[in-house]
Amino acid sequence: MNVEAAVATTFRAEWARVVATLIRTTGDWDLAEECAQDAFTQALAKWPRDGVPARPGAWIVTTARNRAIDKLRRRSVEAVKLRQIALDLRHDEERAPDDPDDIEDDRLRLMFTCCHPALPLPARVALTLRTLAGLTTAETARACLVSEQTMAKRLVRGKEKIRHSQIPYRVPPAHLLPERLPGVLAVLYLLFNEGYTATTGADLLRPDLCAEAIRLVRLLARLMPDQPEVLGLNALMLLHHARRDARVSGAGELVPLAEQDRSSWQRGEIEEGIAVLESALDRGDVGPYQLQATIAACHATATSEADTDWAAIAHLYRRLAEVMPSPVVELNRAVAIAMAEGPAAGLALVDDLSAACKLDGYHLLPAVRADLLRRLSRWDEAAQAYQSALQLAATDTERKYLARRLAEIGADAG
Repeated sequence: MNVEAAVATTFRAEWARVVATLIRTTGDWDLAEECAQDAFTQALAKWPRDGVPARPGAWIVTTARNRAIDKLRRRSVEAVKLRQIALDLRHDEERAPDDPDDIEDDRLRLMFTCCHPALPLPARVALTLRTLAGLTTAETARACLVSEQTMAKRLVRGKEKIRHSQIPYRVPPAHLLPERLPGVLAVLYLLFNEGYTATTGADLLRPDLCAEAIRLVRLLARLMPDQPEVLGLNALMLLHHARRDARVSGAGELVPLAEQDRSSWQRGEIEEGIAVLESALDRGDVGPYQLQATIAACHATATSEADTDWAAIAHLYRRLAEVMPSPVVELNRAVAIAMAEGPAAGLALVDDLSAACKLDGYHLLPAVRADLLRRLSRWDEAAQAYQSALQLAATDTERKYLARRLAEIGADAG
């Protein structure tokens, strides 16, 4: 692995841990991000000369922490705080890194701070994607469907709110956990989705983000073992993540579910996901994450597309739309109905969504419409829809797939 690739890999794996650690030790969000970025810049300069360290993450944490200490010294921060940071550094170096049994996890504290109810939901999502996922401001803006300028202001306001309101950097006491839960689950869901289907860039998948979201939701399940929606989200993530090796071809092209090699799905993760889902459903309070996990389980346990119970999936999407109204849910329901009742039935629902302008700018709407028109042999309309989807698709992986489908339209029509 070359140095640039090693730095990129370390960034994806360690960004959240570095920032969370620095926030804990300095209490300064902007300083934490600045020093973390400086550490990765130093890695690009020093690792080609000195070699990639045996523990790249520890090197980054130490370098970032030392940079923070230097900056604090220049600000004439009191000696007590500097001594405490030095003690924290020695403590972190002595303890085992990333101990899964350590519930006092810096990233978990960071997640609950980002999701504090005093912050508006858009700020919670933005701060989590920026600090936990390591997205740039521009990437965070695209994930939230706002301009980069709007996102920059949102991030600044969120950090100022945390500072001025003195929101504590901690996992809240047990009696406050339930009121935080919906926001935390929503943010973890978005964090996983950014890893499952990236909003931009060359790669469709960011498995590191998916793994981090799964790790955090498992920690949350330990904190709140009787909350079925926590288990439901955990199951949903496991069942989706189990298909990661089959979702992109060797040529870097999206592989739709119907064409995936199901033998490459991670059966151990599927079995774990189903077991977690059954535990959640046994509690009797079925929410949107459990419904989505049940849909994922239908796919994960089917031996082929033909063996999939599409009628049951369509019914589950109808129930999901009742508890979590969303045009994206309706689009997924239209796909299931198309599989269960035929493409014409699904296309009618998709056209209703288009007419209502509920998903303008969302590339999967014209992509689904194109697929249904193709199945109906309406070649010219299908080609136009594929072209619309191509213009809106954000990742190279999806664009390659759509371009191939568009080329096939011409061959089929001929």
